[in-house]
Amino acid sequence: MKYVILVGDGMGDYPVPALGGKTPLEAAATPHLDRLARQGELGCAQTIPPGLEPGSDIANLAIMGYDPARYHTGRAPLEAAALGVELTPGEVAFRCNLVTLRRDDGGLLMEDYAAGHITSEEARQLITALDANLGADGRRFHPGVSYRHLLVWRQGRADWRTYPPHDHSGQEVGRFMTDADAAPLWELVKASWPVLAEHPVNRARRAAGKNPATSIWLWGQGTSPRLPTLQERFGLTGAVICAVDLVRGLGLLAGLTPIRVPGATGFLDTNYEGKVEAALKALADLDLVFLHVEAPDEAGHKGDVDLKLKALTDFDARVVGPLLRGLAALGDHRVLVLCDHLTPVALKTHTSEPVPFILFDSRRPGDRPRAYTEAEAAGTGLLVPQGSDLLLRLLERT
Repeated sequence: MKYVILVGDGMGDYPVPALGGKTPLEAAATPHLDRLARQGELGCAQTIPPGLEPGSDIANLAIMGYDPARYHTGRAPLEAAALGVELTPGEVAFRCNLVTLRRDDGGLLMEDYAAGHITSEEARQLITALDANLGADGRRFHPGVSYRHLLVWRQGRADWRTYPPHDHSGQEVGRFMTDADAAPLWELVKASWPVLAEHPVNRARRAAGKNPATSIWLWGQGTSPRLPTLQERFGLTGAVICAVDLVRGLGLLAGLTPIRVPGATGFLDTNYEGKVEAALKALADLDLVFLHVEAPDEAGHKGDVDLKLKALTDFDARVVGPLLRGLAALGDHRVLVLCDHLTPVALKTHTSEPVPFILFDSRRPGDRPRAYTEAEAAGTGLLVPQGSDLLLRLLERT
């Protein structure tokens, strides 16, 4: 038996007036997802436990079969694992975004939480400069992918109040910097401004009409977690395929082999076909593949319904369809398809409602007249109250 967990990050949404009151999932052309919904089990799962923030770290931890209330220690430590950065006792890892801040009469605005989706090579030059200028006193900056990077800080504190930058797109954020308790954090953020201001990378980006990376933004901090691997728990071998460090690091800690796909960007220009090819190749020898696609979430954070529709149709046509065709040649298989959380375009951030999921078994295809949408999934009446139980359901261990 082969197992696939297929995550379309942030696919779920709310009804959109511009779509005639439909959600993007209802409006997009997704024939392959709809076929799975007809032939498989359809329902909803609570991937965000009560009281926890609706982040991708918590949701994907649950989808991989780990109770976040027990195992979650922060987002950044998962990204540290992906980068091969081992945290020693007393070290705290912070997610370090490159962002575009802009001053106007309304204060200091979060103009772009992703600095125009800066390229990884441009970002590497900026992070190298930041490390050369600010990487002292127990601090070290590590380059990641696009705007997503890492700071390891021995004097940093896991209990500082921090704020996901994508939750505050277009909003005034200077008010956060008055927090006296976290003063060292905000002093470091401000210290990044002169380093970045006239860096050649930013001069070139401004000349090309692109958003410069004017600041770092620190958040998602924590210490290193300890997870029992899926091999230890279930005897499973597996791989994780994802463009973002967060999910790759989580997979590594779960004992999955990370597979890097050339051209995988974490945005709408990602190499969908390469991800599918890598997944099918891995499944020839392994039991399970966790395949994650970031694009729908990025479109939701931008508040762009057209981008989200494109992300959903690409996910269906370029990932789901080809993957199902390839799986047919590998024999019996079970596929779990879902989003980790909702990312409504109206809100530009994550929400914590139960997410729609499909569980398909090639040995027992059904035939029910329904589609993969939020309403159809809720209408089945099936709710998995703890998202970490989905893995048990996929493996038929319940």
